[in-house]
Amino acid sequence: MDTRLNVTYITFDGHVEVQTYRYLYFVIMFTAYIIIICSNFTIVYIIVIHKSLHEPMYIFIAALLINSVIYSTAIYPKLLIDFLSEKQIISYSACLIQWFTYYSLAGSEFFLLSVMAYDRYVSICKPLQYQTIMRKATVIISLILAWILPACQISVPMIVSANKKLCSFILKGIICNSTVHTLHCVSSRVLNIYGLFIFVSAVLLPLLFILFTYIRILIISYESSKAVRRKAAQTCLPHLLVLINFSCLSAYDVLLVRMETEFPRTVRLIMALQMIMYHPLFNPIIYGLKMKEIFKHLKRLFCKSH
Repeated sequence: MDTRLNVTYITFDGHVEVQTYRYLYFVIMFTAYIIIICSNFTIVYIIVIHKSLHEPMYIFIAALLINSVIYSTAIYPKLLIDFLSEKQIISYSACLIQWFTYYSLAGSEFFLLSVMAYDRYVSICKPLQYQTIMRKATVIISLILAWILPACQISVPMIVSANKKLCSFILKGIICNSTVHTLHCVSSRVLNIYGLFIFVSAVLLPLLFILFTYIRILIISYESSKAVRRKAAQTCLPHLLVLINFSCLSAYDVLLVRMETEFPRTVRLIMALQMIMYHPLFNPIIYGLKMKEIFKHLKRLFCKSH
């Protein structure tokens, strides 16, 4: 396939007002990108420099926040260029790379949330065995698998898609996500089946596992002391909020292409903004405000700066 092939990239469905206010949109998006990088890396920095936070739970949170920065970096530079350009175009190969990054990091997020749920389960339900189960080697292996497994899964459809013949050159939206498949001349049954396999293994199974662990935590906490219930609420609530938020966005992405649903322009715009702005900012805000130890160090950091 000709790698110089360009896909017309319609920003916000290509409406005229984008051209009129593109400099304003550029400033807003550039500001959002800087805030995303600063907010995520601030919490990562706090976790790195404070030895009291060198625990599995906080290490997984740092990995989750690094994911958000990489995810944003795969989207924002191209988006910012689009706002300063008369025409929004992207090569098919670059689109596939963005698509690969988008979905491999999404798989990593579900994997990390699963490991975090298990970490909380062991901490609350099996506290005497925690040090034995959640060893340093376990944490390192979990982190490696969280990035390698989803990348390997997503690389297969990316390679197959790279050799597919294109009949459409208009990609609706602002990022290269599942709508890339609408460009192909013939819908691949193999890709659809494999996509379903990825959805089950990378999304559905981790989601069921997380729900199972939190149900177990809820049962144990209910039968335990008030201190255990407080600990469970303080550490599990942020994870649950992040999980619910990310699951809703993932469900929209699946509906977007699998059910071939035509969403209204306003809905597409709101969901697109949630994916590129709201979600990368949601994680540091939730973990910064809801995790007691992180919030304590954040207050100290900002008090020193003043």
